[in-house]
Amino acid sequence: MAKKRLQTKAERPQLTDAEIPVVGAREPCPCGSGRRYKACHGRAAAHAVTELVQRPFEGLPGECDWIALRELVPAATAELKLRGDLPEGVPSVSLVTVLPMAWPALRRDDGSVLLGLQNDTASGDISRDLADTLQRALSAPPGTPVQGRRAPADGPRLQDLLDPEGAFEPVVHSGFEFWVPDAENATPEVAASLERANAAAIPTVKLEGVDAAYWCETPEKNHLRWVMPHSEERLLDALARLHAAGQSSLGEGTRLVGSFRAHGLTVPVWDLPSEVSAADIEKPAAEFAERLATALAADTPLTADERRARGGLTNRQVTLS
Repeated sequence: MAKKRLQTKAERPQLTDAEIPVVGAREPCPCGSGRRYKACHGRAAAHAVTELVQRPFEGLPGECDWIALRELVPAATAELKLRGDLPEGVPSVSLVTVLPMAWPALRRDDGSVLLGLQNDTASGDISRDLADTLQRALSAPPGTPVQGRRAPADGPRLQDLLDPEGAFEPVVHSGFEFWVPDAENATPEVAASLERANAAAIPTVKLEGVDAAYWCETPEKNHLRWVMPHSEERLLDALARLHAAGQSSLGEGTRLVGSFRAHGLTVPVWDLPSEVSAADIEKPAAEFAERLATALAADTPLTADERRARGGLTNRQVTLS
């Protein structure tokens, strides 16, 4: 059978902005630009934000992992524990990184609820928008996706709905088959969204020995991205001390290349050789955590070398949110 010829860019139908469908934040934008939706037509909703909560996940168990699942991890799930009992007919509530067709939430046929994390939100408080979506999903008919909306300004936040003592334990998946119990019987729309999402997913592994550190594989090199709970100024000072002392790497061939800000916290990033796996980096990461704890405890002024190191780290810092 002859292979179907792919359309060239010039042959693709040209869509107006209003006709561009909503897809997952990390999926290729349907406009054909080659960029992820989040960095292309998905920006419009983000630019409409007029108020911004700098740390929307502050106070939740596992704040650093919430940020990682929002910004770094393609496919992951985590069970959520609500304050009090679940409503009748709802056996479980799970956070997922993304849902098919970028649904904000889904009440499955069995009554369970899936809450999507990587969607664009209508206000500057992600926590309030997610809480509003979750409340509507809990009362939605089984088998129904829940659409997004701007949450009422006086509505609850996730911190009001979730058990503050409940553990937050993300499970990273290699693909998005967790969307449906039987992928072979999925609707054509869900099947197409599943195929797009799986094709765009970067292999990612959560380290076991340290908190909120995620290894990922890319064609050229691998990376470790580690969401840290410390204040930015204190953390940058500590990283500068280690960098100036030649103690900021995670072993031979690895390099601390900078950091980015995400939802009020700082995320240092290391380049790793392509042959370095997640298992290989477990011990070096644990050893680095011990060095970092010592550096965080130091209160002496930075030396000239340490100030230069800090300047280099600051110059390579970007803000995602």
